This record gives sequence, structure tokens and C-alpha cells, in this order.
Amino acid sequence: MSRYYDFFCPVKLMAGEQALEQLAGELRALGATRPLLLTDKGVSGSGLATLVTRLLAEGGLPIAASWDEIPADSSTAVVEQIAAHYGAQNCDSLVALGGGSVIDTAKAVNILATLGGNRLLDYAGADSLTRPLKPLAVVPTTAGTGSEVTQVAVIRDEGSGRKVPFTSPFLLPRLAVLDPRLTRGLPLPITAATAMDAMTHAIEALIGNARNPVSDALALGAVEKIAGALPQVLAQPEDSQLRLQLAEGSTLAGMAFSNSMVGLVHALGHSLGARCHLPHGLCMNLFLPAVLDYNRPEIDEELTRLLLPLAGAERFATTPAALRPQASLDAINSLRDTLWEAVRLPRTLAEAGVTDRSVLQDIRDLAINDGALLYNRKDADRDQLLALLEQLWE
Repeated sequence: MSRYYDFFCPVKLMAGEQALEQLAGELRALGATRPLLLTDKGVSGSGLATLVTRLLAEGGLPIAASWDEIPADSSTAVVEQIAAHYGAQNCDSLVALGGGSVIDTAKAVNILATLGGNRLLDYAGADSLTRPLKPLAVVPTTAGTGSEVTQVAVIRDEGSGRKVPFTSPFLLPRLAVLDPRLTRGLPLPITAATAMDAMTHAIEALIGNARNPVSDALALGAVEKIAGALPQVLAQPEDSQLRLQLAEGSTLAGMAFSNSMVGLVHALGHSLGARCHLPHGLCMNLFLPAVLDYNRPEIDEELTRLLLPLAGAERFATTPAALRPQASLDAINSLRDTLWEAVRLPRTLAEAGVTDRSVLQDIRDLAINDGALLYNRKDADRDQLLALLEQLWE
């Protein structure tokens, strides 16, 4: 673990029953008078956009304009179009209602809305932003990305098709709302995939090269919440407390990995998702145990610590110390088996419908250049990456 570390997360969280009712007052306190509501067609059709719009108006902050045409894979062209709309409607703040694509889009729109210009790529990369941005409130409708507490946005460049990262402390939202009403209607397959995305954020934050005591504490808390709530929510999808627990776990994991980064699971998952167009949470679930096993024995100390939040006090106490790292892997695999039986969340490439073995080399070639590899505890060369992929073929 590094002798020096810093930790930064100035996002104000509003969590629990009636959290949405606090949003208008908090935004007004930041000087907002004309917010633009950003969402997608699915969320808009679910009635959640209507709920947020009503509660903001009742709180004395009616939205000035809205935009509900954000695609699942947002692009620079979409961001630039929305930024022009923001200016035309004389807006002064943003509310992002949705999952990772909506939240990343809102962060990127805020760059152009605040700093000017009409070409998003001018601000690409790390630390290109020069001053604080307009007030942004994030209202997540999935419990997985943790984007409400991260300083990163990833947007697809319309021209080249590549995913472009934008990184700056100024990208952190000012407010985040965790309200169980927002995720209660989330279908169980998406609930499972996004929860395993958050689980992976937490575990990779705990085992990575940039971890620190603060990110460790948040990561362990996230694992405890997700491991406790996820199996139960499969049987009780309408349970508000379980939904809130998953949302809290996702946010804690986001705080952790935003400061300590992610590793090899994400390098492979980004590459599989890009090559085969599979959902990110599915990719995380698929690679997690194999990568953890690959990183042993270097991460056995962290795997030992994971057993308590993953499996509970009784399992931890009755497992001999030397067997606890493997017991943690067993607990993760058991959870994945449960999710496969319940909602068919794939555990192998074959279960994910990947039938062309030649794509493994393409995935390997993408993964070897993924920046997340820098933070993995153990190096991985091209042959080792291909061996991991072959291991997951069936």
C-alpha cells in the first residue's frame, strides 16, 4: 500500500425514504433556478421522470427544460446537441436521472455548458478542466455504476467510434440522491448485473495498487451491503430496504474505486464489452473470480478480509485462517451460481453467447492496452491474458 495517498469525494448524498423530496431545496441552495433534466426513454416511460419533475416543482424549482433521448451508448454528438439545447433554454444547472450513460452524458454536457465551445473532444483526457462546473445533481436509477460519486465520464467519439475518457475533480456531481423508489422497478436481470458491477468495483478497489485505508473501508462496506441484499432482492424485488442497500453499496464502491482505481477485471471486461457488445455488469460478473484466482497469492490477505462481509461472521469464524482466501472465492462463485439460476446472468463466455473463438485474440489485444492493467496487483502479458480468456470459454 502506498505511503502517500489522497482521498477526495465532496458529493453530498441524500439517501433513504423521501430523499427525492430534498432535491429542490439542495439545488436552490447551490444557486440553481433553471435546471435541465436529462434522462432516457426507458426511465421517462417508467414514470420516474414525471415523479422527479413533480417533486422539483413542489419544492419551488420547476425544471426549465428536459431531454429524454440519451442512448445507452452516448456519444460526443449527443452531448454537443444537448449542450446547445441547454444554452438555448437559458438553463443554469443539470439533473441527471438514469444509469451510467445518462450520468456520464450529463457530466460531459456540464463541461460545454460551463466552459464554452461546441466540441467536446477539446476537453478530453485528464485535468483539462480549469474551474468548477455548474451545479449537477445525479439521481441514479440503477445500483451499479457508482458514477454519482466518480470524477470520470466516458463518451464515445462519433467520428472514430472509440471510447474517450474525461477525468477531473470538477466532474464530480454536487449532489446525489439514493431513493429506493428509483430502483424498485428495475428488472431482476439488470439488478443482478449492475450489482455485480458494483461488487467488482469494491473488490478491485480493495486489491489494487492504489488502495488506501479510506478506500479499503468503503470497499468492505460496499461488499457487505451488496452480498447481503442481492440474494434477498431476487425473492423480494419490491423491498425498499433491500433496494436502498444495493444503492448504498454501489455508491460506497464508487467512492472507493474513484480514488483507488480498478484492475484486470475491468481491463478484460471493457474489451469484451467493446468487441462483443455485452453489458458491462455481465462482463464484470464473468471475469471476477478468474481474475481474483490469477492474482493469488499476492491478494490472499485481502481475500481473507473479504470473507467476513461476503459470507458473514459464522462462516468466517468456522473457516481456518489458511482456507479463508479460497472460501471468499467460493462465496463469490456461489453467488454467481445463484444469479445464473435466478436470472441467467452468464458465468462463462459460452453462457454469454460468445461462439466465435477467434474473438479471444481481439479481446486480448484490446485488454493489453487498457489503462486499468496498471493498477492490477500482478502483471499480465499477452499470453497470460489469452490463457485467462481460454479458461472462461466454457
